[in-house]
Amino acid sequence: MFEIDGKWIMEGLEADDSRRIRTSKQLSEYINHIGFLPLFKNNIHGFSVEELTTADSWFSGRHGEDPWEWREVIAGEGEIAYGKLFCNRAGFISREWYPYFASYRRDGYDFDSRYEDGLASRKHKKLIDVLELYDFLPSNILKAQAGFGKGGEKGFDGATCSLQMQTYIVVNGFHKRRNKNNEEYGWSVADYSLSERLFGEEHVKSAYSIGASEAKSRIVGHVLEHITGSAYREVEKLIK
Repeated sequence: MFEIDGKWIMEGLEADDSRRIRTSKQLSEYINHIGFLPLFKNNIHGFSVEELTTADSWFSGRHGEDPWEWREVIAGEGEIAYGKLFCNRAGFISREWYPYFASYRRDGYDFDSRYEDGLASRKHKKLIDVLELYDFLPSNILKAQAGFGKGGEKGFDGATCSLQMQTYIVVNGFHKRRNKNNEEYGWSVADYSLSERLFGEEHVKSAYSIGASEAKSRIVGHVLEHITGSAYREVEKLIK
């Protein structure tokens, strides 16, 4: 994806390319096979949903064919983590590989211990405290209940992004807002939940024992094994 005259231009495959992913089901199967996958093109060639689909399918509004729609479908199924997971940009991590990212990025810290050691801000704690009360919350409601917005805390988007990158929260689905007449309108709103609510506490923490360094090594090694021509430093930047 690149920008020309203020317009974002998608990149991708030709329609008849045998590598092309055509449905959300195929994408889910590929993510579970590869382990994790950014949504948009990045510093590792060929390692994104964008580069495995056709450019004209994005934001097309064609039901079932639009990769932008697929992210909502996959997040709602609850089997694959979706959110800001790679360089503060969107992507997917399979259930199998999520514990390794949690081990690497948390470095053994549950959120409470991170906060107690002064490694997490008060605004992050407000978000976690609210999400602990619910299975999931729409972003607009989470924002209000955690005290963000006019006259309150600032930086809601940055705070939720940080917590996703640190693997404490995930996008658990999407839904449309409704007006006073109960009619849907606007863009879909992300629903957030604690990662442990999605995959279970035991599973999310199951790779803590190997330590952050070993978890990172396994993640990097997995990419180097599956993506031909990728370089260690580029993978390291992507997963940091």
